[in-house]
Amino acid sequence: MEQATAIVEAAQRLIAVKGTAFTTQELVKEAGIALKTFYRYFPGKDQLILAVIEDMISQACVRYKEAGRDLDDPVARLRVYVTTVVNDLAGGDPESARFVTAEHWRLQSLYPVEVGVAIKPFTDLVHEEIEAAGNAGRMRSTDYAHTAWLVTQLVMATFHYHAFAGADENFEDIADRLWTFCLSGLGGSSQDVGGGDRRRTLKALEGRQSGSRRRE
Repeated sequence: MEQATAIVEAAQRLIAVKGTAFTTQELVKEAGIALKTFYRYFPGKDQLILAVIEDMISQACVRYKEAGRDLDDPVARLRVYVTTVVNDLAGGDPESARFVTAEHWRLQSLYPVEVGVAIKPFTDLVHEEIEAAGNAGRMRSTDYAHTAWLVTQLVMATFHYHAFAGADENFEDIADRLWTFCLSGLGGSSQDVGGGDRRRTLKALEGRQSGSRRRE
């Protein structure tokens, strides 16, 4: 597995410089392995790209989970996971986002099952929180696996579109609308919308409190 990890990491370094235009010979040189070692782990370049995408998504999911670690509420954690994917487009690496999007589209028609495996880390993350929220009576959904898959597809579609199209508005607003739509579909409470609406409410409350203190 150390060799497989070394191959994936070498591919990531080459992708950062050349995109997917690197050759297998360049890859084995970068990884410091023999060609036969590469084929021991990967039937071809497409399977390697799938492994790279899965590794990128897995690393992102570790970051998402860490961001929600201190939240006791599964609905709040789910909101963090859904919105952070889109918000990452504001300050992340645009080339990395476009790479994931372009290769996801290309490979989807060739290896639909394998693409599903590659994005499964995010689906599993969503599944865990939807099930926790459902068991707590916070959401209507009972088919947790299918619901998590649907949420993943919607989040990925939003990410893919804006990775190339950009945005003519704040990414936080786009993320908030995405979350509101997902929450509604899951049967969650409007009190869990959060995001821009909650930020505006908190600002208004702070303003009223400041005014009260001045009058006092």
